[in-house]
Amino acid sequence: MAKINSITTMVLNLVLVLSFLLIISVAEGRYFPVFLKAKTGAPHCDSVVGVNSGDTCFSIAQMSNTTIKTFSALNPNLNCDALFIGQWVCIAGTLI
Repeated sequence: MAKINSITTMVLNLVLVLSFLLIISVAEGRYFPVFLKAKTGAPHCDSVVGVNSGDTCFSIAQMSNTTIKTFSALNPNLNCDALFIGQWVCIAGTLI
């Protein structure tokens, strides 16, 4: 009988804790399972190159044997319409 009461108490405590966490996450306007969020962070750049006259984002990506999608992800704040000579751009790295 005592064993059943301790199991019931443990399950009830677990339900109360999970309910509390759910209430807190709803109150903050976000979902509780943080482990489901995608990691967002700055990419880690391993190699850079300086922009030369006539270079475009596409030509630099092609020269570094990468896709324009990867190149853009490695350079998230780069405006490809406003490249200037001598600007450093990342051509190889790790996306986090």
